[in-house]
Amino acid sequence: MAKVTKKQKEAQSKIENGKLYSVAEASALIKEVSNENFDASVDLAVRLNVDPRKANQMVRGVVTLPHGTGKDVKVLALVTPDKEEEAKEAGADFVGLDEYLEKIKGGWTDVDVIVTMPSVMGKLGPLGRILGPRGLMPNPKTGTVTMDIGKAVSDVKAGKIDFKVDKTGIVHAAVGKASFDAEKIAGNARELLTTLVKLKPQAAKGVYIKSIYMASTMSPSVAIDTKRFTEQ
Repeated sequence: MAKVTKKQKEAQSKIENGKLYSVAEASALIKEVSNENFDASVDLAVRLNVDPRKANQMVRGVVTLPHGTGKDVKVLALVTPDKEEEAKEAGADFVGLDEYLEKIKGGWTDVDVIVTMPSVMGKLGPLGRILGPRGLMPNPKTGTVTMDIGKAVSDVKAGKIDFKVDKTGIVHAAVGKASFDAEKIAGNARELLTTLVKLKPQAAKGVYIKSIYMASTMSPSVAIDTKRFTEQ
């Protein structure tokens, strides 16, 4: 059994057992209990009352976090030569086509997001087994397959993230860094939660959001009151 360190005990003691916090309270508390020696990611885990195995209950979407992710997102733009300059000006870290398709075929996936054009998607099909499990396959629904390459790259760099409910009914998403002001963490969290509420499937019956937990990379989690998060 893993030994609980003094720091972990101290952090856990600051969280009231059984209490449901507002988003603002949770965001401030996470900063208090994050004692890592690095700038930890702050994440939300939202359990939804949906059955992801059914197509009409799948929850997937995109959201632009108002205060960014705090992460330097590496973007690969797989585009034809006429779109290369547009991608570079928007801030893409890697720009090209065939040479990067070959690199991916060889196992290279050192990027966070791939944006591309509809005409290129046919070439990406055979690479699905490499890109799919890593969440890197571009998708029109997330805005990463488009003719407006510049906007797609800029949006991702500015804090646009995509999320998808997993097979257990939970949406996991990063909403900032522990170094952020509590207000910025809360603002990003509210934006994600509000977006999730808007995406409630018509087929989902009963209480839609069952639980919300916020935690940094190695901190204890803080439970958030599902009934009042849109107001706090």
